[in-house]
Amino acid sequence: MTKIRQTPDPLRLASAVLLGGMVGVILFLLVALILGFFNDSMGMNIPLHLMALENVTSLVLLVIFIGAGIGWFVHLVLVIPPTEAVEPDVADESDDD
Repeated sequence: MTKIRQTPDPLRLASAVLLGGMVGVILFLLVALILGFFNDSMGMNIPLHLMALENVTSLVLLVIFIGAGIGWFVHLVLVIPPTEAVEPDVADESDDD
């Protein structure tokens, strides 16, 4: 079972929300384009197209994809710990030769 961190960094949460929103919109566009291609080529009457404001089905699908994307990335932020900065080894550059 994965351990959820108690206090995630607000910057990581904000970036997860932004990235999840962008990924959700991109996935919606891909699904709408693929279904639109099949709809046009096979003469089907699927009520899904890129105009989400004119079609309730498209709007619901867009909200689902955005919510799933945001939820997935927030889950990753809560589960994966942030990387810690490691100081580079400073080699002794003075040559005594």
